[in-house]
Amino acid sequence: MHAIGIDIGGTKIAGGLVAEDGSIVRQERRPTPAGDGGAIIAAVVEVVESLRADEPVAGVGVAAPGFIDAEQSTVYYTPNIPWRSEPLRDELSARLPGLAITIDNDANAAGWAEFRFGAGRGSHDMTLLTIGTGVGGAIITDGRLLRGGFGAAAEIGHMRVVPGGLPCGCGQRGCIEQYGSGRALMRFANEIADQRGIGQALAAARQQHGELDGHLVSELILAEDPGALYALRELGGWLGQAAASISAILDPQLFVFGGGVASAGELLLDPIREAYLAHLPARGFHPEPRFATAELVNDAGIVGAADIARTAVAR
Repeated sequence: MHAIGIDIGGTKIAGGLVAEDGSIVRQERRPTPAGDGGAIIAAVVEVVESLRADEPVAGVGVAAPGFIDAEQSTVYYTPNIPWRSEPLRDELSARLPGLAITIDNDANAAGWAEFRFGAGRGSHDMTLLTIGTGVGGAIITDGRLLRGGFGAAAEIGHMRVVPGGLPCGCGQRGCIEQYGSGRALMRFANEIADQRGIGQALAAARQQHGELDGHLVSELILAEDPGALYALRELGGWLGQAAASISAILDPQLFVFGGGVASAGELLLDPIREAYLAHLPARGFHPEPRFATAELVNDAGIVGAADIARTAVAR
């Protein structure tokens, strides 16, 4: 039976009617009224009603940014939406009677989608890192999504890698988010553009467009510009170091990297592997995991949320 997945982002609410094989049958989108939590709930209801169109569905899964409780019902906190201890499942259930609803973190939903239908197929222990403005994460261990005792597990972006390092939006310093995110890549690229030599193309792009952005840097990376590749290798080095620390605790078979930067493919994975091996405890005595880029890209949140809802109903 089909299920509905809803992915709430800072700018858009994306929904899909998802088949059991992970394929999306039908999609709907609405802009996110980010400053109005009630309006967001109304928009989600509207998308669900449009997608179900009198068709029986197994359930509705909602992927939202931020901290979700272990019961998959309450949004403790989300950074760009005014939800604080919001009983989101109850709010939606009241407006969508008869539908089983689950709430999960958006990175968890993306990770579950990759595990079930994407790069993680065939594995049973997988860690996903999503490289966007920040760094998100999802952990699959023994075939199960790890949520933790309070529902806030896998906040990989706030694993501290540099004691007393750069300040992070979470209030701490030295988090991997400040060194392994898309924002960090822009910082590295601008630093290289300030130098002579390999930074010439980056400097020229910045001068022409007024500033560097992800699209410009990605174009230069894919063109294998030396300066852009140097910035990417810096990013990959930090991510590889973080992966080695994760391995010491979780021992995953597979690391999957998602987000816009992952479109660089092996250009990103090569420095990640190198740094991983350089920082791996007991190197030579520990089996090496696989490293891959995400396959579902922008649809992962929808597909994962729907499948989590379907799985919850089947229990």
